[in-house]
Amino acid sequence: MQLSNLRVAALATNGFEEVELTQPRKALEEAGATVTLISPESGKIKAWAGDDWGGTYDVDVVLSEETMGSDYDALLLPGGVLSPDALRINGDALAFVDHFFREGKPVAAICHGSQTMISAGLVQGKRMTAYKAIRTDLVNAGAIVVDEPVVVDGTLVTSRNPDDIPAFNEKMVEVFSRAAVPA
Repeated sequence: MQLSNLRVAALATNGFEEVELTQPRKALEEAGATVTLISPESGKIKAWAGDDWGGTYDVDVVLSEETMGSDYDALLLPGGVLSPDALRINGDALAFVDHFFREGKPVAAICHGSQTMISAGLVQGKRMTAYKAIRTDLVNAGAIVVDEPVVVDGTLVTSRNPDDIPAFNEKMVEVFSRAAVPA
């Protein structure tokens, strides 16, 4: 599937799970999308890689109240414990994520990435999966939670953990292709 002209926002901050950003980003870029790393932090952010700190990544756009979701066609929310926990209490992040849902734009979240959607009040009635530690949070927020490698509910793609990345990437590219602007 070709994603040329598709602009994807990847929202993360320090402590995102490295492979949950790098591998989906690579899949999107190989399909032709442009992926922009957006963070409340400027400069560089540090990844978490399994059980220790990983690499550092250049932030392309600093998230602020001026950051426009309308500049992007789709949203990627990588997991990790620290990044989603910080984003879920950031008002600019919540407003940014809310834009994608209000506009019916595709969103892909893996592992703990769904926590930001919970805090933004966006999971009610959605069929989803996530890392086992936050499934109860999703249920309590009104989501219909299943234990499957990847779940698609309309324009929302969710996945459980790094082991599911191949299935996640495949479905993410498929769903995001529906939002791609013809070249």
